[in-house]
Amino acid sequence: MSDDDSDLTAGRPDPTTARALGRAWADDRSRELLTRLTALPNRMGGSPGERRAAALVRDGLEEAGVADVRIDEFPMQRWQRGTTEFAVTDVDDAPAGERSFEAIALPYCPPGDLEGPLVDVGYGTPEEIDEVDLRGAIAVASTTTPSDRRFVHRMEKFGHAVAAGAEAFVFANHVSGQLPPTGALKFDAEAAIPGVGVSAETRDWLVEYAKRDARARLRVDAATTDGSSRNVHGTLGPETDEELLVLAHYDAHDVAEGALDNGCGIATVVGAASILADLEDVLECRVRIAGVGSEELGLLGAEALAADLDLESVRAVVNVDGAGRFRNLTALSHASEPLATLAEDVTESVGQPIGHDREPHPFSDHWPFLRAGVPAVQLHSEPTDGGERGRGWTHTAADTRDKVDPRNLREHAMLTALLVRELTRTEIPRVSTDELRERFEAQDYVAGMRAADIWPSTWD
Repeated sequence: MSDDDSDLTAGRPDPTTARALGRAWADDRSRELLTRLTALPNRMGGSPGERRAAALVRDGLEEAGVADVRIDEFPMQRWQRGTTEFAVTDVDDAPAGERSFEAIALPYCPPGDLEGPLVDVGYGTPEEIDEVDLRGAIAVASTTTPSDRRFVHRMEKFGHAVAAGAEAFVFANHVSGQLPPTGALKFDAEAAIPGVGVSAETRDWLVEYAKRDARARLRVDAATTDGSSRNVHGTLGPETDEELLVLAHYDAHDVAEGALDNGCGIATVVGAASILADLEDVLECRVRIAGVGSEELGLLGAEALAADLDLESVRAVVNVDGAGRFRNLTALSHASEPLATLAEDVTESVGQPIGHDREPHPFSDHWPFLRAGVPAVQLHSEPTDGGERGRGWTHTAADTRDKVDPRNLREHAMLTALLVRELTRTEIPRVSTDELRERFEAQDYVAGMRAADIWPSTWD
């Protein structure tokens, strides 16, 4: 075995890798792409801003050395925000008996003009919703979940509220000072009832008014129409029958710059692509690099890409969603122990800490591939102080470029590239449908995935 073919996990990078990593320390292309993306008015799926972002990603991949980069268009349901008015209507000590609060409509919220009693459903878990009468009511649910339980996604809470007869859904931030949150109610389709986001400070009042049996009024102007989004992808490495897929979504919610979610992710991928281009001669299978659109509206770009690829030829998926945000990298290995072990070996070989989560979840761009048995690892990151459970600044208007530390982009790009390099040398077993279904069942995910309308019908 030559020096250039030595195993990274043995503890010393070969000369080719060492030179590539050295150049990466001075490479600012990730930060430059992030700056260009966050300067756009918005990157909401199907919008003119998302189209401009796709072109920026294409240019970034080409400059990084990715070959045959192309943009593929696919159809989707475009959601457009109008105005939102939200008020508690029978407040004795307020002028005219009404008190207004700031609220933002959640994507795929239908237009509506309604009134109903406020009902606090706490964390919005199925058990809490079962304990109250939501028929004709406006449900108020926290963005978090009790720490001793798996995190219950917004779409699950919304689905349970709809099934219980709610007329509207209020998604309330659980962290003070972090503004009203957004996030899609459905995947690629108009939702059954209106849903809006409010701040933690507003939630404090709504819980108080719910105790007083108060009513509220909600008016939303929004539209869901036929539209299109885009995927950007190209390849590195040798022409082989198998390939690795490295992807990140580049779209963002229209209320924010989308720096953390997921400007950091796509910037990390472009930085990693530049390193992999330097390592191209030692890659042992083809690597497809992709920026996918409309993740925030239901993983739509990933679904379109999965439909276009021969999934039997995809060795594994590296989904960079959340990497680059904070200091410590986290690998979510989605029921693949070999992937978890490989991620740990790679990061240990260069003295970098890594967190682990081995349980699968269906709420990011790995999902269309994972449910077909393709092993997948999601690269995320966590703040060093632990922080509050939940999204932090993401999905709010405060998700801005100033929150990003360029050191994290560089380091996570390097770690992503090293992991991909080792994956080109490593056969990873497929994830069986039976095992995946059992893991979801063990996490008590089934009811929630059914409520969110994402439980695979073939699993029944």
